Amino acid sequence: MIGDVRAVTARDGWAGVGAALARAEESIAALPPPDARTAAQRTRAAGVQDEARALRTAFLDTHVDAVYDRLTEGRTTPLRLADLVSAAAVAYPGLVPTAGQLAAERKRLQAGKEGHEIDQGIFLRAVLASPVAGAHLLDAMLRPTPRALELLPRFTETGLVDTRSVRLERRDGAAHLTMHRDDCLNAEDEQQVDDMETAVDLALLDPGVRVAVLRGGEMTHPRYRGKRVFSSGINLKSLHAGDISLVGFLLRRELGYIHKIVRGVRGVGGASWHSRTVEKPWIAAVDTFAIGGGMQLLLVCDHVLAASDAYVSLPAAREGIVPGAGNLRLGRHTGPRISRQVILQDRRLPATDPDARLVLDEVVEPAAMDDAIAAAVDRLGGPAVVPNRHMLNVAEEPAAEFRRYMAEFALQQALRIHGADVVGKVGRFTQRSA
Repeated sequence: MIGDVRAVTARDGWAGVGAALARAEESIAALPPPDARTAAQRTRAAGVQDEARALRTAFLDTHVDAVYDRLTEGRTTPLRLADLVSAAAVAYPGLVPTAGQLAAERKRLQAGKEGHEIDQGIFLRAVLASPVAGAHLLDAMLRPTPRALELLPRFTETGLVDTRSVRLERRDGAAHLTMHRDDCLNAEDEQQVDDMETAVDLALLDPGVRVAVLRGGEMTHPRYRGKRVFSSGINLKSLHAGDISLVGFLLRRELGYIHKIVRGVRGVGGASWHSRTVEKPWIAAVDTFAIGGGMQLLLVCDHVLAASDAYVSLPAAREGIVPGAGNLRLGRHTGPRISRQVILQDRRLPATDPDARLVLDEVVEPAAMDDAIAAAVDRLGGPAVVPNRHMLNVAEEPAAEFRRYMAEFALQQALRIHGADVVGKVGRFTQRSA
């Protein structure tokens, strides 16, 4: 099969590949919707999809840089993830799903989807794996969002911006990003990812900010009413409902605001010939727990403090998905054995556990959190902090290493969110939470 695929790619180029993908799409379209297919029809669909995906992979293995150059006009136009896949759908029909296909998928529960995002994962793996195209895409993702640029004058003047998910407030040179999705224990969905990237951009672009602080707000959940919670990770109800997308959430989160926390924001403000990005130190303050994506955030912050009654965990294997770049970063903090216990076996680390101190810099009594945050802000406010944290990040996580990891993540996570085990787990979670 692979030999035939490569022969089609080499002999006919995109014309032959596009025609073959169109025939595959027609074959799939002739079947009932995914959740209405018989076992034989599911087997047939899987076979057609496998052949089509092998063809896409073979074509991109050879032509990804040429495809990317066409989409970005010779790398003169920086396109963010969503714009890039949209442009590819128009320029190369069948290579990635169309806007119409994605819109139809969005109306379905996760269990009823065709899995078109896997084809986006194939495309983005190839782009990110390329030292040329991938580096250009990562650079494009460091640029501030239009929403942040629109809000910047207001935040610079007032020091306050409220979004649905995040409250951003500047106090005495520190930007305090408070996650306040009290309805879901700060579980992240696409709205929160957008709000977080906006807030991160604003904190980095405002010249009045020296240090940024991430913390969770007070909850209204009956079990945690009146208590602060850092984050409960991905919103599994949104995943079950089909509202967690590969591009808009899973990849944008990693390549957007978390990437900017590590490497800064690109292209405006204080960037200059000697500093391509504006960087600032980040403090994370953990109340109650940091689960999943919440714990992932701790791994990119410069100082992490936690209340003594808090805990951290990365329940990736239990949820069935890959915990973002946690697999890349956790072992640097804990060593390989503990990272495998946390990621593969769902080991929870209470803040008072000695092993937790490999992730946490400081553990204090809950009543002392505010004072500890203020002291950390003072320590990280010096002029030499930014260049030193920049060099630490260069040494610990070279951009090329991050790019290669994210290339494989793009496909593996796309496969995982459509895995039968994941669909079953999030469905059971939603039933228990109803």
